[in-house]
Amino acid sequence: MDVKEYIISESDKLFCQYGLKSVTMDDIAKQLGMSKKTIYSHFSDKNEIVNIVIEIKLNSQKCIISDCVACAENSVHEVSLGVTNMKELLSNLNPALFYDLQKYHPEAWMYFKDFREKHLFKTIHDNLKRGIDEGFYRKDLKTDILTQMRLEQMDLIFNNSSAYTNGKYGLAQVMAELTEHFLYGICTLKGHKLINKYKEIIEEE
Repeated sequence: MDVKEYIISESDKLFCQYGLKSVTMDDIAKQLGMSKKTIYSHFSDKNEIVNIVIEIKLNSQKCIISDCVACAENSVHEVSLGVTNMKELLSNLNPALFYDLQKYHPEAWMYFKDFREKHLFKTIHDNLKRGIDEGFYRKDLKTDILTQMRLEQMDLIFNNSSAYTNGKYGLAQVMAELTEHFLYGICTLKGHKLINKYKEIIEEE
């Protein structure tokens, strides 16, 4: 790992733990054990580091989502794999990161919005169509409405997590619970059997 990659990697850890706003260049330098001058020789400011960190995270998520779709046995399994992935992503993530991103880093926020509105929208919509074709989702679903609802459900968790968690649940737990509720609402009886099957597998892991 070269110096630039090391700076990005360690900054990412700090941002996930403390959010974006509260982490300063001094904090990053201390975490890295190097001078700010060295950091500034690679990056113009913290905002540039944030932009790169978010872009890398989103590109990584695109690859993970593609793998989930390709490896999934069926539509319900695809969602189940997605929940497992989200648990790993959200388990150590400070909810303040999303608020900070929107308020203080507009360029990085635009990366996230583009990812949400294009990549996530298509992934959710394609999954709904796949499930209907497989007979695991109800045929009467309005896929465009449910795709948008699912996106807004995610937004609520990211932007207003305290309303759900109240200090009692982590983001990953809330996302898993709402995803299960969503699945039970769209699945046929055949699909319900698969939900229970994959839920048992996740709980055993």
